[in-house]
Amino acid sequence: MSELLTAAQMRAIEQAAIDSGEVTGLELMERAGRGVVEAIFEEWPELAKTSHKAVVLCGPGNNGGDGFVVARLLKEWGWAVGVFLYGDAEKLPPDARVNYERWLSIGSVSGTSADTSVFNDQNETREDVALYVDALLGTGLMRHFGDLPVVQDDLNIVAKQFRKKAGVGRVVAIDIPSGLSSDTGYYPGYTHSDPIEDCIIANLTVSFHTKKVGHVRVFGPAACGKVVVKSIGLEGSPRPRGGMQSPPGRAVGDCPAVPPGEIVKLVERPNSLGKQSNTHKYSHGHALILAGSSGKGGAARLAARGSLRIGAGLVTVAPTPGALQENAARLDAIMLSPVGDAPTLEAVLADERLNTLCLGPGLGQERARELVPVALAAKRATVLDADALTAYADNPAELFSMLHESCVMTPHAGEFARLFPDIAEKLNAPATKGPAYSKVDATREAAARAGCVVLFKGPDTVIAAPDGRCSINSAAYERSAPWLATAGSGDVLAGFITGLLARGFNPMQAAESAAWLHVECALSFGPGLIAEDLPEALPEVFRKLDV
Repeated sequence: MSELLTAAQMRAIEQAAIDSGEVTGLELMERAGRGVVEAIFEEWPELAKTSHKAVVLCGPGNNGGDGFVVARLLKEWGWAVGVFLYGDAEKLPPDARVNYERWLSIGSVSGTSADTSVFNDQNETREDVALYVDALLGTGLMRHFGDLPVVQDDLNIVAKQFRKKAGVGRVVAIDIPSGLSSDTGYYPGYTHSDPIEDCIIANLTVSFHTKKVGHVRVFGPAACGKVVVKSIGLEGSPRPRGGMQSPPGRAVGDCPAVPPGEIVKLVERPNSLGKQSNTHKYSHGHALILAGSSGKGGAARLAARGSLRIGAGLVTVAPTPGALQENAARLDAIMLSPVGDAPTLEAVLADERLNTLCLGPGLGQERARELVPVALAAKRATVLDADALTAYADNPAELFSMLHESCVMTPHAGEFARLFPDIAEKLNAPATKGPAYSKVDATREAAARAGCVVLFKGPDTVIAAPDGRCSINSAAYERSAPWLATAGSGDVLAGFITGLLARGFNPMQAAESAAWLHVECALSFGPGLIAEDLPEALPEVFRKLDV
């Protein structure tokens, strides 16, 4: 899995390389600028064939220094380039100041103010400019950016028109669109419902070394357009020591603004999905899916189907005795074992071949309160979803006291808020400055409190373990799967995790692999998807993966 860095972690990695003497800050800035120009010409080859006009908006920090490099390189390519500076040239950081001076030797700089428009410099119109480069703020943003409202409106209009193929100009952001937090994917301090309507967005975002957390979270995918990562030569360079303190600017309430040694990972194609040829069904585990009463069994059947399809050797659904017949009419390869009460479940679990449990989908809250303690006392790998979580909304601590390290909790936002109301309150509080408390922070804190893996569902699903390991399964960009927003898809995900746990995957690995496959199944099926289609899409996904 590739890394997703915060702004502080990226700065620490760059500084470690500089301190080692391996590279200078000025060299990194030159590499970044060249990487941006390369990315532009790779994305739009027609721009490299002849000269065009560009407007480069440079900010008061090192992101602005990258912009001066881009302006110089485009000018050397034969382009007509207009440069705006937001800030005081006398206060530019040293490396940015060097590149500002280099630009002044071949071009001029215009100042900006709250009413400056990027469309009226030197009588240029919107149609004259092929490229606008946002080098205003980059990853260093720690507050609401409303200083240049006209510029923000201008770039928003240009990017939207290009997306609609209604304009010739395009917006390229260096690092991340200005105003967007690279740590959270939010626009700090923005109070309206949809910042994509008003704030700076891009058609192409060029990042360096790795993607940042904000590229794949919340508004990041919609704002960035497309993200390209360019190397600036830091691969294999010295890294900050694991466990070291973060640079200044910790998250709200001294929350886990992640030390550089605790990197968030982007979930990618899982390994070890195949089965060995010299095994039998019990080699791949036996999953028990606890189900509800009559008329409430659909969710559990979806979970069971997902568990079986993903490779569990055997799957048994355990409904109430009164629901046995209706489940028998719908299940074939999946077995049935009626469980009416806690003593019956205890007796069923005497069979130690039942190595994995799933509780929650369609279970019913009263039934969950009775069965969850017995299930957790058995110390088997266990997935808790839906009713198994909501049943403890009045006393989350009671649930946490029973959980163990082989458990996986899979809350959506509402369930998360019921179990972790104080964490949810911090998460939902509007951020006005500093590295905002993010979904990554919230999931990490929840996992530490619960003592097990927590998978916080959403298009930017965050998965965290009690020891701080964390990953994001992003359903964005080329993996955007809006069809997953359908009833029952979460039940199938719970079943996928259960099946992988039954096969012997550890909880973090099972949650990550299941979440990735869940999205892949939706992509494979496409529009019109319903939950029942997800398990049936797995065989084709496995064939594509050469499992």
